[in-house]
Amino acid sequence: MAQLEYSEFQAAMLDEAKRRRKAAKIIAVLAHFLGRDPDSATPVLDGLTVADIGCSAGFIADELASAGARRAFGMDIDVPGLRRAAERFGKRVEFICADGTALPFPDRSIDVLVFNHIYEHVVDPDAILGEMHRVLADDGVLYLGLGNRLGVMEPHYKLPFLSYLPPALADRYVRMSGRADHYYERFRTRRGLRRMLRNFHVWDYSFPVLASPERFAGGELFPGAVGRTAQATLARTPRTALRALLPVVPTYLWVATKTPRRPLGPALPQPPEPVRTDVS
Repeated sequence: MAQLEYSEFQAAMLDEAKRRRKAAKIIAVLAHFLGRDPDSATPVLDGLTVADIGCSAGFIADELASAGARRAFGMDIDVPGLRRAAERFGKRVEFICADGTALPFPDRSIDVLVFNHIYEHVVDPDAILGEMHRVLADDGVLYLGLGNRLGVMEPHYKLPFLSYLPPALADRYVRMSGRADHYYERFRTRRGLRRMLRNFHVWDYSFPVLASPERFAGGELFPGAVGRTAQATLARTPRTALRALLPVVPTYLWVATKTPRRPLGPALPQPPEPVRTDVS
């Protein structure tokens, strides 16, 4: 079922400070992948056409525009959110009410697409990924924030193991908790996400962001002295040990392209790694 007016019942979509922090992380990841210096006088997205698919109230789209985009779009079916976005940011961003299964863009016309924690809310994420493949430029980049079905704590309702359950039991669980009438979100496992991205070439930035939060505007991920110790430990952890954790990582941060490309940014304590998408 399509989740219309999502910003009306998910207050997090209207948390401006949090949404702008997410945007800073997205832009930092894109800067590293594209090999663009975030401290340069030239903006990170200078000259690029960008689109935030699932923009809601428009905070991330506004940050993309502010990062130098030649043209910025925000697209959603959340009419109240789009109305708020257009009122505040309509001079910098073009907001469009449209379904992701029929993106209103010509083939190969978008340089940067952002699809941040949206797939679990839509009816047909595979169809949307097909559309994003169509509109992405041949040398374009797709940023993906992807929740994992096997993450223990469900991120929207803060209920443990909610996403593990079949739909009928998940509905009963959220009703018993008093947090919702139905559970509409449909998460996938890492294997399912790899299959969803089968037509793309993908790099995983999940551990690089966790190990280098300052570089990726994620300082709030590890607050205080305990956090700094955790960060240093993660930075030294062998990749083989980290790979063992991949199936249960709560959130994946992936960058996808239509043609094979490599990250162009400087070396990191935990470098991004390619993701195999040739799964049946």
